[in-house]
Amino acid sequence: MNAHVPYEKYHGTGNDFLIIDATERVPDRGALAARECDREDGVGADGVLFLALEPAFTPPRVVMTLVQPDGGTAAMCGNGARCAAEWAMRRTGSDEVMIDTQAGTRHASRTHDGEIAVEMGTPRFEPERIPIIASEPVLEEEIEGLAVSAVDTGVPHAVAFVDDVDAVDLESVAPPVRHADRFLDGANVNLASPDGEGGFRQRTYERGVEGETDACGTGAFAIAAVARRLGKTDADSVDVRPPGGDLRIEFDARGRAVLVGPVEHEFDGDVRAIPPLVET
Repeated sequence: MNAHVPYEKYHGTGNDFLIIDATERVPDRGALAARECDREDGVGADGVLFLALEPAFTPPRVVMTLVQPDGGTAAMCGNGARCAAEWAMRRTGSDEVMIDTQAGTRHASRTHDGEIAVEMGTPRFEPERIPIIASEPVLEEEIEGLAVSAVDTGVPHAVAFVDDVDAVDLESVAPPVRHADRFLDGANVNLASPDGEGGFRQRTYERGVEGETDACGTGAFAIAAVARRLGKTDADSVDVRPPGGDLRIEFDARGRAVLVGPVEHEFDGDVRAIPPLVET
């Protein structure tokens, strides 16, 4: 077996991923992700996308598996799906693809200005869908010191609106919520504050990364969905601004959302498919 496998590095508004063709044999994907996502000793990334392209379909399909830095998988990742779409579009010459994720199949397309838009589905506030211990939707309820609203946008999210996201120590306030017993599978934790232009600024502490990321697409969707649910906006197009750039969430009449933003190909390289032997 080849000791090394090629990868391509992509990011969507700073949310960065190593992309590896799923046909490459990697005996332990979790170990590879844990090793190479490390920003000091590895390549550095928020996750590894293993993608299987099926070009014979119209539009082409790509099967996406996201392995996170803790070695686990996530059912859905908005920016990861946008990066997967760009990767697949470059290989097929198509401006639209279907992405098969553990949270369902999503349509993605290239917009007229070159951004990538991906279907995100409908936000779910039912406690059993998140899942969270509650008898009714959790909206601005205190959990571990934050006024939290809980929503599933492909993965579980806790959203708290604050006056200024930069005035809050995210690394202190987020972990207790992320690990709160009421969130049965844990949760991503998002802080949001008005941006003064009708949209919202975003900071996210991401489950599986166990730290802050420059952007989170499902988190941006969660913020927009909760803002609409709480009456903080009635817009069908909501701008959300994480540290890594600007995202846009567009809702149709049935509440289904599309996540829109830029994607960039950074560089290529190769990583070890198996860890190096350790001499004893």
